[in-house]
Amino acid sequence: MAAEWEVVDVGTMAFGECWELQQRLFEEAIGEKKAGRTPRQKIILVEHPPVYTLGKSGKESNLLITEAYLRSIGAEFYHIDRGGDITFHGPGQIVGYPILDLSALGLGLKGYIDAIEGAVIDTMAEWGIRCQRVEGASGVWIVEPHRPMRKICAVGVKSSRWVTMHGFALNVNTNLGYFRHINPCGFTDRTATSMAEELGGEISVERVKERLLDHLAEKLNIIK
Repeated sequence: MAAEWEVVDVGTMAFGECWELQQRLFEEAIGEKKAGRTPRQKIILVEHPPVYTLGKSGKESNLLITEAYLRSIGAEFYHIDRGGDITFHGPGQIVGYPILDLSALGLGLKGYIDAIEGAVIDTMAEWGIRCQRVEGASGVWIVEPHRPMRKICAVGVKSSRWVTMHGFALNVNTNLGYFRHINPCGFTDRTATSMAEELGGEISVERVKERLLDHLAEKLNIIK
C-alpha cells in the first residue's frame, strides 16, 4: 500500500532557520518511532539565500574564499551533519529536505538515494536534459565527451532509526558564479551547471518543482 506525505513548502527561508525546522520535524518523527507509531512522511521544499554547507566528512579547504570575502558577497557558511562535501544553496534552486521513515517505505539508504537521483534524472529528461549517476560521486551529472562533468543536482542525506533529513538541491536558475568559490562536492576537475545554463534561458521553478515531486512520489511509492 502506498504511503501519503505532507509537502511543507516554506518559500524562501534562511538556512539556519530551515535547519532548525527540519531538525524539529526529524526529532518528532524519531519520537513517534520510539513510541511505536509510524511518523507521517514529510518533505520540506525551500529556496535559500546564498549559503555554503559542508558535510561532516568534507574538507574546509574546498571553500576557496576567506570568511571576510564570504560576508562581502552576502553568503553564509555552515558545517553540518549530512554526508558529502561542500555545496552551495541559493536563489533559483529547488532544495528538498525529506523527513521520511524509510522502514515504512520498505527502503534502505542506498535505495532511497537512488530514488532521489532517479526522480531528478526523469524530471530533467522532460526538459530534454540528459543526466546520469556517476559511480563514486553522489548526485546527478551531465557527462559529455571532451567536456568536464557537470553536476546539476547535489544529494546529501542523514538518517537515524531509518528516518531521513537533509536531501537534494537542484539547480534551476541558480547563479553559477557562486560555485567558482568552492571545489563543488570536493572535486577540482568537475563543475556545476543549471537547467537555465543548459537550455539557454530561465525556467519555471514552480513547474519543475511540480514535476520533480511527481517523479519522487512515484519512485518512493508515496501518494501526493
